[in-house]
Amino acid sequence: MTSTRGHHITVEPGTVHVRAVHAGQVLAESRRPLVLRETGCPDRYYLPPEDVRTELLTPSDTSTHCPFKGDASYWSLPGAADLVWAYPDPKPEVAAVKDHFCFYETETVTG
Repeated sequence: MTSTRGHHITVEPGTVHVRAVHAGQVLAESRRPLVLRETGCPDRYYLPPEDVRTELLTPSDTSTHCPFKGDASYWSLPGAADLVWAYPDPKPEVAAVKDHFCFYETETVTG
């Protein structure tokens, strides 16, 4: 866990089966996501690259900077810009998410 002036981040192995779907197409599915919990943000699932259909994604020119996690790179689908991001060189405190993909919308698979 990292903590800075009341801002906390934890990364831990997830215990749920998650899926990312866009326009009816499964983009990723994992039974081994990492869960990143950050003060003031929704919990986010970071999926290992082996569980993501990266051949469907196109690298974007977009990048963002988080003072707690580092610089994020983005990928898009036709008609869906910047749908997914990853931290290729995250800060040491969140090193576990390196090269894992995070989608804005994931669903928990039950059954």
